[in-house]
Amino acid sequence: MKFSISLLAASLATAEAGVWGNLRRRLSFEKVATYSPGSQVTDHCAIDRDQRAIEVELARKTNESWENAQQIYLQGGNSKSYALITLSEPLRSNVAKGTSVTGKNADGNEVAGKMYDTTSSGAVNVKVQYATTDVQDSYVQCQVGALVGEDVNMSGCFADGENTINIGGEVYTYTYTAATENKNGRTITGFSTQLEDKLKNGPGAPYADFEYFRKYYGTSDYADQWVNAAFEGGRTSFTNGNADFSQYGMEGREQIIKKGTAYMNVWMYTIREFEDALDDCKRGCINCNDDPVHAWDEGVCFYTGSLEGQDGAPSGYLLHQLADKRSLDFKTGGPDGTDVDGQPKLNYDLMDEFALGNYQLQSGNCPSARKTKERIAQLMYIPMIQGSIRYAYKVDKLQGGEKEKAEGAAFAAAVLPRVHAANSDAASKIYNNLRVGASSTNHQEVKAAFESVYSQLGLTCADIGGLWNEATNSYYPGMGPCTDASTTKVVTETNSTLAIALGTTFGVLFALALIAVLYMRSREKQGAPVFKAGELEFKTEGGEEEADFN
Repeated sequence: MKFSISLLAASLATAEAGVWGNLRRRLSFEKVATYSPGSQVTDHCAIDRDQRAIEVELARKTNESWENAQQIYLQGGNSKSYALITLSEPLRSNVAKGTSVTGKNADGNEVAGKMYDTTSSGAVNVKVQYATTDVQDSYVQCQVGALVGEDVNMSGCFADGENTINIGGEVYTYTYTAATENKNGRTITGFSTQLEDKLKNGPGAPYADFEYFRKYYGTSDYADQWVNAAFEGGRTSFTNGNADFSQYGMEGREQIIKKGTAYMNVWMYTIREFEDALDDCKRGCINCNDDPVHAWDEGVCFYTGSLEGQDGAPSGYLLHQLADKRSLDFKTGGPDGTDVDGQPKLNYDLMDEFALGNYQLQSGNCPSARKTKERIAQLMYIPMIQGSIRYAYKVDKLQGGEKEKAEGAAFAAAVLPRVHAANSDAASKIYNNLRVGASSTNHQEVKAAFESVYSQLGLTCADIGGLWNEATNSYYPGMGPCTDASTTKVVTETNSTLAIALGTTFGVLFALALIAVLYMRSREKQGAPVFKAGELEFKTEGGEEEADFN
């Protein structure tokens, strides 16, 4: 895959240098851990800052800090910031969503925003979403919501008290309190509570991965119920996979919550964004797929977050960082997945798939983009399987306590529905060994249960690797990688055939692309260009759903 993507990128770079140069310049957004987005998604990527804030408050382990953590989970603070202001007189006319709004901050400097939603004439309560930039480090300067301490940033918020604001050219006097009336339209709890509308009843329903979870747990907001039950020290009421968190203190529940928010809430909403891109994809149309690309970019952001930087090297708090951690534990680092350290093969593979999906959407190749999304979903289960196996071993053989038991339960909860869809008996074995309050844990039974369904999950033994003991520079006893049914010879022959096929295919594609460019250039010289000025406009704000929740 890395060979094919690189060759494709090189071919396109050569062929598109002239005709597509203007478009390429418009898409020069900051990278997201090596991925090049085609739209502005800095505000979306920032959802990982909510995850970080939650984890910081959980780690304090006081009743007050846990209340802070739960409110950040529910209300957010870093993504899709908006001000809720009260006008001194009613709106004089209807104002459309996205209408420009300007005001001043406490220092008298201009603050830009836009109407959060369409608001009718006569309204006095108005939501104004703050403008965001292409630069991740300074994407927005009003971060309040439920944040506490140094995380709160009001330097770019509208000024407190009574001031004036310009809404679509009309000046109004308003009042509001900056500390309590700056809120957020994108939250980690919403990544679960919105699934009923966006996936269960979405335009492309049923969505396979969501249905695995909805059917297994018996509800669309399973992740939100899991997290809130852990916050309250209560129990879930699922159809399958229930947990009684009253059996854990703060040490165990901390793991349940922070892994639940990142690996259940965020995981499924990442898939949701890729599905949204496919729902919007217009087949065979090169110049009308900017909205799908934006949704696809959002999915990459939710997988990665903002704190991974442009090269993916710094530490983050979402799924990209989890892949980094599990790669060290299972010796699946490097492009070939055989190294102890370095970037995990999983992230190499996913970044390739993300780039390929972006290209397929831009070119209107919707069927191929769907296949790419399906492969992405398969790969995203890998760290959940690795985490389940790792903590099964730690509990069984390394005297793991409440913390390790909770971690095993959390990882299992994030993958059990998929295993259950493949083999309900295998899922039952995993659940009974790793559930909250399990009387005992047999790590070999857990490992074997997972291995029995790898082929049905589209995975291989090499994808998962083996549990690595850094101290002895070897695998833990009995925890090495399993062996797939296919032989090395067959795999080698298949790869050789694939390499030949890819070389031939991309050679032809390159030739066709070059011919197309020469043709378009000849048309330009004749004064009849194929693409006229203004036809290659890629939006950066997304479509109808941008001000909804995405």
